[in-house]
Amino acid sequence: MGEEAKENMAVWLLGVKTLKIQPYCLPSLGPHDVKVRMKAVGICGSDIHHFKNMRVANFVVKKPMVMGHECAGIVEEIGSEVKSLSVGDRVALEPGISCGKCSICKDGRYNLCPEMKFFGSPPTNGSLANLVVHPANLCFKLPDNVSLEEGAMCEPLSVGVHACIRAGICPKTKVLIVGAGPIGLVTMLAARAFGAPKIVIVDIDEHRLSFAKNLGADEIIQVSTDIQDVREEVVKIQNAIGAGVDVSFDCVGFDKTMTMALAATCAGGKVCLVGLGQSEMNLPLTPAAAREIDVIGIFRYRNTWPLCIEFLQAGKIDVKPLITHRFSFTQQGVEDAFYISSQGGNAIKVMFNL
Repeated sequence: MGEEAKENMAVWLLGVKTLKIQPYCLPSLGPHDVKVRMKAVGICGSDIHHFKNMRVANFVVKKPMVMGHECAGIVEEIGSEVKSLSVGDRVALEPGISCGKCSICKDGRYNLCPEMKFFGSPPTNGSLANLVVHPANLCFKLPDNVSLEEGAMCEPLSVGVHACIRAGICPKTKVLIVGAGPIGLVTMLAARAFGAPKIVIVDIDEHRLSFAKNLGADEIIQVSTDIQDVREEVVKIQNAIGAGVDVSFDCVGFDKTMTMALAATCAGGKVCLVGLGQSEMNLPLTPAAAREIDVIGIFRYRNTWPLCIEFLQAGKIDVKPLITHRFSFTQQGVEDAFYISSQGGNAIKVMFNL
């Protein structure tokens, strides 16, 4: 009978730090959907928040939910109307399904759709499963020289690419990145691909900084958690960049990091808030406004998958070094993977191979 006879299994979040592989009955295949066998699924910071706290900001887990949203796999079945894909195609999945009907969707900013159904964001089940059903237009065919793991990495990479597009990164933009976690690192890779000539990255963690340096940061600076140190740290940043910072990306989202980003950015520059560490902040906005600094918000991404795949195919971005740990799709593998990922430390991207 082979694989087809096996029940579809998925990783369910049942309670705080409680994950179990259990059967997952898929929705029926619509005419414009495809059924995809998952092959690579990454763990994201938001997955860890759900795992530890059963919530991320206002998104609260109220009933058991399938985890995961960074994913790629192989098309196993196609809906009756699907023309763009064939059985056997290797695809990366964009995890959010917008309504397509509201004024925001019609305006093209579909990532802000209030009706968004997003893999692994309550109450929508995710993609850490053997099989998922997804709209064909959100499944992007991978070229032969882009692996399934790299396909799954298109999701976090999309956050960096979207941030760079919103901030207008180009070959004359000097960039500061605050935070050398997975999102800080993909933002750095994206900024480089968009042509940024100089990138300085700061973090509190020495290991993450050396990782960033190996990945191509021009300068790295270790900073403290103390907001009193901002002034002298900004001097170090400005000395390191050798000119004004045109765009700062705060990939953390705390009072301290955002205060630093605002202070380090030159007059007329931009600060892009990518990380959402605190739901509220106390910030010195008045002096920043007086220097005409634009503060730009980011929520996920839109229309980024083709560009990410193009960057990977052309060798303009290499995400492979970011994948530091790999686990199998077993109960023990799942528990170990989430434990390692939630510890932070030396783990950057933790990936499941299914």
